[in-house]
Amino acid sequence: MDSRKALDGRAVGLMLVLCVIWGMQQVVLKATAGDISPVMQIALRSGVAALLVGLLMLARGERMSRADGTWRPGVVVGLLFGLEFMLVGEGLRHTSASHMVVFLYTAPIFAALGLHWRLPAERLGALQWVGIFLAFAGIAIAFFGRTQSTSPAPVNMLWGDFLGLLAAIAWGATTVVVRSSALARAPATQTLLYQLVGAFVLLTGMAWLTGQASVNFTPAVWASLAFHTLVVSFASFLVWFWLLRQYLASRLGVFTFLTPLFGIVFGAWLLAERIEPSFLVGAVPVMIGIVLVSGHGWVAQQLGRLGKRKVIDSL
Repeated sequence: MDSRKALDGRAVGLMLVLCVIWGMQQVVLKATAGDISPVMQIALRSGVAALLVGLLMLARGERMSRADGTWRPGVVVGLLFGLEFMLVGEGLRHTSASHMVVFLYTAPIFAALGLHWRLPAERLGALQWVGIFLAFAGIAIAFFGRTQSTSPAPVNMLWGDFLGLLAAIAWGATTVVVRSSALARAPATQTLLYQLVGAFVLLTGMAWLTGQASVNFTPAVWASLAFHTLVVSFASFLVWFWLLRQYLASRLGVFTFLTPLFGIVFGAWLLAERIEPSFLVGAVPVMIGIVLVSGHGWVAQQLGRLGKRKVIDSL
């Protein structure tokens, strides 16, 4: 029997805070890109956060063993996590933070498609297929609806948007590997450690090979590194994993659309990013699609209640 429960006030409050944090992270990366490249910043935050997670595991007495069957999928998710943020870091050099956060958070769509193929228990329902259709329609509008007059550098921005979409596919693939391997039974800290170490190794190498390793340590850069290391990569991920163990995932998934929404607002407010009408029109079905795919159980329940209420009112 599933012991996880429906959302209460604490869960709602924590999810709102998490969505604000995740919506802000691309904006902060973009804001400090002149002093530290996004790739190098993500590498540094991953390395320090990996050290913190390792210390937490040591304090809890958690041990990693090759005998539990997690190291092979652990290496894979580490590489996928690193690839995801390598694409994010490179994409932010070409597109806006608001674009990146919307395309990156299409990851649940690709995760749902992969899990549908891999696990019989994760077969997609009718509402989820509707959500996937809406999300891809929104992506098409956001990509191909813009004109020369709505973007100062449409080719570069399209390339950055495309990298954001590839990052979402890498994130979705990470979810599939975790859910369909021994990592599904491993402690959350162990999975997170694999991801952080993989990102640190891959992104540090990329930063040095591409000449993006130089850092101008300004107060803004120090603040950004502290935010990304302590708040994003360490605290927020651990809180998210805790929520998944305590509450129904379908209820938590309903909040997913708030992250790209916050990203758009923060990008326009803090970075003065221009939001093209075509992108905004495309973002709406994308976010609706994310809700239908991630929170389909809750949506179906609400639709069922609405239908019953209409029947009762008609009597």
